[in-house]
Amino acid sequence: MATGATSVSTHILDTSIGRPAVGVVVELSVRSGPGAGWTAHADSLTDADGRCTDLPALPEGTTHARLRFETGPYLTHAFFPEIAVAFAVEPGEHYHVPLLLTPFGYSVYRGS
Repeated sequence: MATGATSVSTHILDTSIGRPAVGVVVELSVRSGPGAGWTAHADSLTDADGRCTDLPALPEGTTHARLRFETGPYLTHAFFPEIAVAFAVEPGEHYHVPLLLTPFGYSVYRGS
């Protein structure tokens, strides 16, 4: 990844079993302002550690990013079959956005 590039990483912890969520599809989308439409930027799949390690740097001019987690196929009885998390980004910053997941709830935060 280029120095100074804006980047995003994520991982999922299934807190109902205390383990990483393996094999969850994650889509990264971007937009250039609050009123702009979302553009798909990349897809990834969580690895054995629940991480997506291959998300590319965000395009120049990106002001918002969105991670969409396809949790339905992972969870047997998913109340939330997908979870979308949108957040503001600044050029040159790295954003780590972990997802803590259970069958009936979730939590996200900006990690380090």
